[in-house]
Amino acid sequence: MKWLLPRSLPAWVLLIVIAGLLAIQVSTLSIVARERAASNNILDLFRLNDRALSLVRLTYAATPEERKTVAAGLSVPPYAVTMSDTPAITTTIPSDDEMAEMEDIIVGRLSKYGVQDARVRRETATDAESSPHRPRAPQQQEDIGSIERELLELSADFTKSDTLIASIEFNDGQWLNFVMPSTPLSPILTSQSLPLFASAAAAVVLLSIWLLRRLTAPYRALESAVHRIGEDLKSPPLPEHGSSEYKSAARAVNTMQARLREYVEDRELLAAALAHDLRTPLTRIRLRLELLRKSPLKTALMQNLADIESISSSVLDFATHDGGHDDLERIDFWSLVDSVTDGNPHVSFDETTAPLRGLVCLGRAVPLRRCITNLIENAVKYGGAARLGLSHTDDRIVLTIDDDGPGIPQDHMEKVFRPFTRVEGSRNRQTGGFGLGLTIARNIARSFGGDVVLENRAGGGLRTTLTLPRAADAYSGSG
Repeated sequence: MKWLLPRSLPAWVLLIVIAGLLAIQVSTLSIVARERAASNNILDLFRLNDRALSLVRLTYAATPEERKTVAAGLSVPPYAVTMSDTPAITTTIPSDDEMAEMEDIIVGRLSKYGVQDARVRRETATDAESSPHRPRAPQQQEDIGSIERELLELSADFTKSDTLIASIEFNDGQWLNFVMPSTPLSPILTSQSLPLFASAAAAVVLLSIWLLRRLTAPYRALESAVHRIGEDLKSPPLPEHGSSEYKSAARAVNTMQARLREYVEDRELLAAALAHDLRTPLTRIRLRLELLRKSPLKTALMQNLADIESISSSVLDFATHDGGHDDLERIDFWSLVDSVTDGNPHVSFDETTAPLRGLVCLGRAVPLRRCITNLIENAVKYGGAARLGLSHTDDRIVLTIDDDGPGIPQDHMEKVFRPFTRVEGSRNRQTGGFGLGLTIARNIARSFGGDVVLENRAGGGLRTTLTLPRAADAYSGSG
């Protein structure tokens, strides 16, 4: 069931708001319903006491026959009134303390009018269906006005509500019996009120969503900025305005970015300085070796010297590579790839790839050429040959480079992008390379919004995929 729960803070806050709103509405409606029931009950007892006083004052001084005549004239459904020698309520035991107290109130208030006993009972709607005092619901007609329809519906509600029955005994032994319906409790949620409640709840939820989006917008910007810093350490700093919590977080991220940039720049300057300063002594050594006679020792030293110079050149290229986005050029990608592979007998295009003109990307020609060259040379060195495939989508250019080498273990796919990292057993050390080619290629691709990904092919060998974004106004170009 955990997958049903939200995973983000705004979703949790929204869930809590909705749950709280429902709890408040249910609690409020329950309290209102209970208070209405209590108020109606007190009001019904007040009406019962008042009606008992009115009926007794009208009939206490009359003869028994006159009382019956008056009662018959006052009996109007649903307020039935009768005079008899026996009470309508046969039992003398009150149904509850509330009814017992009500009987004492009536006797005490009406004793001066010759009342010596009173009995009060409440009959529920189900119990009162078979009662002879139970009024019948009026029949509604088809063609009536809205006011008359509401009056008839209210009258029908009275016939379905509980009833209060009272039996009052005079000194002469005659009983006054009358029936009074309880005030019906109309439902709180009706077809008229339900849309109002739903509209209020929807308004609160929508307002909460809008406020949450405004509240969390700076944090979404903070998340995007952190991802951007991971891809480009020289990206612009975060704006430090908004809530105090966001400003503190943005200030901390900006400080971290500045320190990281200084750290990386210091290391790059150190590597570049070392690689640059090595060139002078290496040149001197090469000149002195040229003065020596030809011998196996001289040949070995010259080879070692060439390796040192190659390492120095690779380190200098790696340290001085600038991934900035200033002064980007519009580059015909097919022409760039074609110029890199031209004349190389170890490179070919697959049969499905045809010249694709109009594939324009934004970048700088020299770094992109270095990126593609490194990837192709990597495939040729370790796979013997490179087969290229070029395709595109609406917004991306995809270059695939396949080789027939031994591939790379799956757990080393990302490790080979680290500087000076080689995978022994999957790559032949004798073929050359110092573990910087893939690092430089990926850094260049990512600096222009692309990426380099490695994967082992099903038939053997390695597939290198270079993706670059197409220029926005080149989406409708040919291809």
